[in-house]
Amino acid sequence: MSHPEYQAESQDREAISGARPSSTRSRQDAVASLSAHVDSAVSTLLNAQHRDGFWLGELEADSSLEADAILLDYFLGSPDKQRVRKLAQSIRDEQGPEGGWSLYPGGAPNVNVTVKAYFALRLAGVDEDDPALQKARAVALQLGGVEATNSFTRICLCFLDQYDWKAVPALPPELLLLPNFSYINIYEVSSWSRAMLVPLSIIYAFQPQRKAPPGISLRPLFLPGSVRRSNLLLPGSPLYSWKTLIHAADRTLSVMEQKGWTPLRRKALRRAEKWLLDHLKGSDGLGAIYPAMMNSIVALDCLGYDRQGAVFRRELGEFWKLAIEERDTIRMQPCFSPIWDTALALFAASQSVESNHAAIRRGADWLISKQILRSGDWAVKSPDVHPGGWCFEFANDPYPDVDDTAMVLLALSRVRATDASRQRTSMKRGIDWVLSMQNADGGWASFDKDNSKTLLTQVPYADHNAMLDPSCPDITGRVLEMLGALGYDADFLPALRGIQYLRQQQESDGCWYGRWGVNYIYGTCFALRGLASIGLDMREGFCLRAAEWVRSLQNADGGWGESCDSYDNPDLRGLGPSTAAQTAWALLGLFATGDFESESVRRGIQYLVATQKNGTWEDASFTGTGFPRVFYLKYQLYCLYFPILALSEYSKYKSSGRTTYRGLADWQMISKKARR
Repeated sequence: MSHPEYQAESQDREAISGARPSSTRSRQDAVASLSAHVDSAVSTLLNAQHRDGFWLGELEADSSLEADAILLDYFLGSPDKQRVRKLAQSIRDEQGPEGGWSLYPGGAPNVNVTVKAYFALRLAGVDEDDPALQKARAVALQLGGVEATNSFTRICLCFLDQYDWKAVPALPPELLLLPNFSYINIYEVSSWSRAMLVPLSIIYAFQPQRKAPPGISLRPLFLPGSVRRSNLLLPGSPLYSWKTLIHAADRTLSVMEQKGWTPLRRKALRRAEKWLLDHLKGSDGLGAIYPAMMNSIVALDCLGYDRQGAVFRRELGEFWKLAIEERDTIRMQPCFSPIWDTALALFAASQSVESNHAAIRRGADWLISKQILRSGDWAVKSPDVHPGGWCFEFANDPYPDVDDTAMVLLALSRVRATDASRQRTSMKRGIDWVLSMQNADGGWASFDKDNSKTLLTQVPYADHNAMLDPSCPDITGRVLEMLGALGYDADFLPALRGIQYLRQQQESDGCWYGRWGVNYIYGTCFALRGLASIGLDMREGFCLRAAEWVRSLQNADGGWGESCDSYDNPDLRGLGPSTAAQTAWALLGLFATGDFESESVRRGIQYLVATQKNGTWEDASFTGTGFPRVFYLKYQLYCLYFPILALSEYSKYKSSGRTTYRGLADWQMISKKARR
């Protein structure tokens, strides 16, 4: 008689390999064994639900966040020594073996993070002769020193008198006086840049400088003989290029600032202050994101707000809520992600849990309660559109986004909330809002409509590589997937335009770029899922070419992986150590093309089954994208949501021979009524 453990392993192999079972009973047992892996993961996921109905996983980022937190503590003049010590320990723990700090685990040293980390450790009391700082100093100088950092890093260094305000790009608050219809105004830059730049314009007007503690200096990180950047002409730039003219304008504004030629300053500061206060309403800090929140605190301090007053204390409190304190360390999160996490959790769990399950219903009710029904910045370009989107965080009313809204609607298409009428109304509002946000090129972006004026990428403070919010394949694919789940088809005009956008954006080798996930595997997965959901014939050549690209990048262990390096070097796309999340993305993309039986799929499923431990998976790599080439993320629960989805879809196919991209039939009536 076979050992029970051997029998279970054999059933797993049979279900995964697609081998013909010796009987109907053995086939059923094999499918049940595969389903057990899904059930185990779903149980883990449901156990992670908060009692209020939402899910929330930690967001990990690089050490610049802990460094900035130390800098802010010292800027405000009363640093909490215990907190600084724990923040500093987190920074030390993340130092690379060569001495620098990177944007993601395994990445090359980054000059911005390394300079900030060095300075923060010096503020925390680490001696400059400490071996760790000696190594850091050598790396920073190899990377070009302080002068090689970006504008936002250098502005932060100005706060504690480590850099000259005269040498940073001019960012006067008078820019807010430009009318919204002008070519260059704050609503033509991305929402996240807007939330950072407006408070920075206030800070620039005051140019605050606090003294660092005695003996603390960044001078060792300046290259010998380095001078501040003050040239009117950039090396190698034509005399009359737009970039040269913009930088000349920047230096002119800087000179005007130094001479005090700012007759509109008082009016501009009032406008900037009003903008700031208006955008604090209905949000957990400005933009509910770390850099904007930090800048708003410094801006309020510059404006003279009482540090014990309600406004200042609230903003500072929201900032420190992002801290995760453990015994010896504190690490900072860039923001919270409950809407995104909850929508993904519901969508993943709904593949194998009844749509009216108590946990599912609780999650759906919570999501519906978070719909934003007031206008935000998006309304500047769409003033006649009714609100109805969702944001990423707990509260961020000025900034709902298309990606979260589409994901919420996808989740709600599969589940039932307590109040069906309210759910129907909520979904209708959300669909209308998403459709109104379609760009002129047929795609969808994140927060704004037609936010794509490339000239703005030439301004001096655009070196964080995130000035614009153009259409991207991954969000466009998700919107198409949502529309398909709600009963729309490829003949629906917005969907037709979205399909055409994806056709135009496909790379020559068949993949798509991923803006919000790493990277081409992510973009390809969600482009294919969107196309399949909306009803496109997935036997078309461009879809099959994408599937072949996915199969060609499979690793020897059966999984897929891609490093953040592919943003810097597209030749590395689809290359990297296998991760559970990226393997799931690859499989989901293949499933969208109808591939459930290839050797690649069987090996990919085997990888997920083999690497599951205690109902979940572990991914060390960062697979989320904040700003390509500048800021990356690790979503703690990505390695749970997406493998659940992949294994669930595969298990359904194995048990029934088919899978579906449609939502519940009663919610599909929403789209049918809308088209009448």
